[in-house]
Amino acid sequence: MAKQAPAAGPAQARRRPKLTGRAAVLALVVCALVAALAYPMRQFIAQRTQIDEQRAAQQQAQQQVEELRREKARWQDPAYVEAQARARLHYAFPGDTPFTAVNPSPNSSAAPTAQQQAASQPWYQSLLGSLDAADKRTP
Repeated sequence: MAKQAPAAGPAQARRRPKLTGRAAVLALVVCALVAALAYPMRQFIAQRTQIDEQRAAQQQAQQQVEELRREKARWQDPAYVEAQARARLHYAFPGDTPFTAVNPSPNSSAAPTAQQQAASQPWYQSLLGSLDAADKRTP
């Protein structure tokens, strides 16, 4: 006689599906929560970024205010005002000999360049000169 397999009980005969109705509803609720919270979280992060930018701008403005206060304190000193008047406005005390450099650029030469010569002559002479030059190039 052959050995018979034990009779399958009612639990073994009916297998449970891997995704139950409860699990599907739970997954749907979780997805809905994620979708509902995504936009507010994005807004929260954007607002935090804006707050950080505003704090940085405030700190920069505070530094600028401090620099302006230091400059104002410098201008309260008569010696600084005198030095600035001499440097910027070319003021001099009675008895001093002030001087001003007429041509301070070191690269300027005594002979005018071709560009300076072209700028000093009328436009029609430039036109005629370019026409003459074009005629001379033709063989």
